[in-house]
Amino acid sequence: MKTRSIEKIVKPGTPHFVGDGFRVHNFIPGTSTMQRMDPFIMLDYNSKYNFPPTDKPKGVGVHPHRGFETVTIAYKGRVEHGDSAGGGGIIGEGDVQWMTAASGVLHKEFHETEWSKTGGEFQMVQLWVNLPAKDKMSPPKYQAIANAEMAKIPLADAAGEVEVIAGEFQANKGPASTFSPINMFNVKLKKGAKTQLTFPANYTTAILPIEGSVKVNEEIDVLEDHFALFKNDGDTFTVEALEDTVVLVLSGEPLNEPIAAYGPFVMNTQEELVKAFQDFNTGKFGYLED
Repeated sequence: MKTRSIEKIVKPGTPHFVGDGFRVHNFIPGTSTMQRMDPFIMLDYNSKYNFPPTDKPKGVGVHPHRGFETVTIAYKGRVEHGDSAGGGGIIGEGDVQWMTAASGVLHKEFHETEWSKTGGEFQMVQLWVNLPAKDKMSPPKYQAIANAEMAKIPLADAAGEVEVIAGEFQANKGPASTFSPINMFNVKLKKGAKTQLTFPANYTTAILPIEGSVKVNEEIDVLEDHFALFKNDGDTFTVEALEDTVVLVLSGEPLNEPIAAYGPFVMNTQEELVKAFQDFNTGKFGYLED
């Protein structure tokens, strides 16, 4: 095995609001192109932010998606959502909502109603995962992944655990069903603990410390809320916790297909983008009350 080195570390830029409920730093495609991050084509990170109490939940109203999957990971706070294909529910702390928009859905997401009344600290990640061309027009579907369903693999010497959302760690598979090989972990390490992670060298691989900071390969510090992208020059790297730490780890096989993206649609050609807008404007994505 060969050590995989870091290509770049990106500090969180100026945040912006998506709707009025998600205060995010954009890491993909803001700091790396969709092609470089393939199959991960968007990453918005809502770092810890305190929302005051309100009787009107904050969030994002009805909007369309086609051609990819949205993955929402709730770290703090609660999200309530629904889509025109009948999916929906509440994403509690530690839970994941994995929505396959595919041929097209309308979607809305807000802070959960009861949580909104008290407000508090909110932290989440929304990731877009591209779909292979052959699957872009498949029927929409939805996976509600409760934290209790995730594989949780304890590390040696009580160093912490690896929580597997998708993919596989030490022969333990996560509950998410994916269209292409995707690994998505929460690595939870106690201060001073270290673990090794191994993925195929051609996989696009990155980490985002959600809580605490880490040292990678015993030499480079990656601070809390910073995004580190790895080169494709090896398959193995180590992560050591400089304090009690939670690290989101992403690694996926590139699709290596053309990307044509505009707003909420990610297809393979401009013609497919035009068709997506036509289908949306003529009501083929269904109906969802705002």
